[in-house]
Amino acid sequence: MDQIANMINMIKNANRAEHEVVVVPYSKIKHAIADCLVREGYIKAATKKMKKTFPVLELGLTYVDGAPKVTGVDRISKSSCRIYSSVKDIRPVRHGHGIMVLTTPKGILTDKQARKEMVGGEVLFKMW
Repeated sequence: MDQIANMINMIKNANRAEHEVVVVPYSKIKHAIADCLVREGYIKAATKKMKKTFPVLELGLTYVDGAPKVTGVDRISKSSCRIYSSVKDIRPVRHGHGIMVLTTPKGILTDKQARKEMVGGEVLFKMW
């Protein structure tokens, strides 16, 4: 099972169902991705909590004028086929109305941050 794909699909589905919060199993990479999404405004908050005996990540969802902020996601790099991009190959998503999340030597960054930092990396997913 692809845990990152599960997390972004849970965010998209919960947003479409107009939930306020979605709870996903915790991992460090998911927390870093959630922090990146918080910085970009796609989710409100990401907090680590304990549920019984295992940690979970609680994500507060964002809505704009009653409409969900996240309308679509596209998982690019999968466990069976890793996709890497250099800094000169990073293009805006949906004419600047979406984000691409990459894992780089400088951490988890969006496409805009990666171009600013002049680093490329593995393309995790696109979100709009």
